[in-house]
Amino acid sequence: MTTHPRLLQTVLDATDVRGLAEFYRQLLGLRYRAGDEPPADPSPDEADWLVLVHGDGGRALAFQQVEHPTPATWPSPAVPMQLHLDTTVPDLESLEAVRARAEALGARLLLDRADDEQEPLYVLADPACHPFCVFVA
Repeated sequence: MTTHPRLLQTVLDATDVRGLAEFYRQLLGLRYRAGDEPPADPSPDEADWLVLVHGDGGRALAFQQVEHPTPATWPSPAVPMQLHLDTTVPDLESLEAVRARAEALGARLLLDRADDEQEPLYVLADPACHPFCVFVA
């Protein structure tokens, strides 16, 4: 059992998942996770979730499709920077332990999908209301 989740990746919302992934792929010298590479045909890319990895295969960034993001206005505080963290634990016992520990540290539960057979997870908000996910992987 573990009480400290491992940071898996940072997830960025985008209206053009492939375009933003390609920007960061080129900027940071990353590569696509197997199966996330651009399609061979020039038809519109329908990807709604993509992952970029380091050369050793370790995850770096993920991109999630959204319809209407509100662009950050930073450094103006009107709309703050936006992202969320994905963290993983090895088993359900650890998932429960991490949830309890996070809440003891001031997190608030936003979504309970612990019963999901495919991907048990919790989405919590940190004390500043930034969301983060803890899931079994």
